Amino acid sequence: MSLKKVSKEQPDKFEFSEENLSLAKKIILNYPAEKKKSAVMALLYLAQKQNHNWIPLAAMKYIAKFLDISYINVYEVATFYSMYNLSPVGKYFIQICTTTPCMIRGAYKLVDVCKKNISEKENELSCKKNCSWTEVECLGACINAPMAQINQDYYEDLNVKQFEGIIKDILKDIKPKPGSYRGRVNSEPEKNRQTLIENKNA
Repeated sequence: MSLKKVSKEQPDKFEFSEENLSLAKKIILNYPAEKKKSAVMALLYLAQKQNHNWIPLAAMKYIAKFLDISYINVYEVATFYSMYNLSPVGKYFIQICTTTPCMIRGAYKLVDVCKKNISEKENELSCKKNCSWTEVECLGACINAPMAQINQDYYEDLNVKQFEGIIKDILKDIKPKPGSYRGRVNSEPEKNRQTLIENKNA
């Protein structure tokens, strides 16, 4: 049985926008006709993106009809994977990685920033209803710890002051610049490489 919170406030209807409908049809073409149900994850993600970062029950039923599968098949997928939100999370959904590398480098200080500025508890909307936060497992940017994901963007190499600035921008509906906050490109060393620096042609 899923422990994911399903919103009590549900819209009556959902359908893909014209742009997303076209995209959904292209996604289905990636699969054999008899296996088009395999597109369910991609279509759920598309619905979530369209619906302000969460998936209502109406969207699951719409996707079930779209793929000619049972509603429970869609519901099982949506409730199993943590990347799908089944209740409103706001325009800006903040995920703080608290797995070991990020934890060692101060992830829980970032959590405290969220508690102070957004809401005391995770998965609760801010007073302006435009953002919420949650703790998650590894987001795959361990070398740039601590980090946070906000919607589709990564914010890396953070300290408390920088993260507070990011949150304050979000609360003003200003999108902060993603990437490393120590000026690194991807996961490059900060002071150039320290290994394999000999010139083989010398």
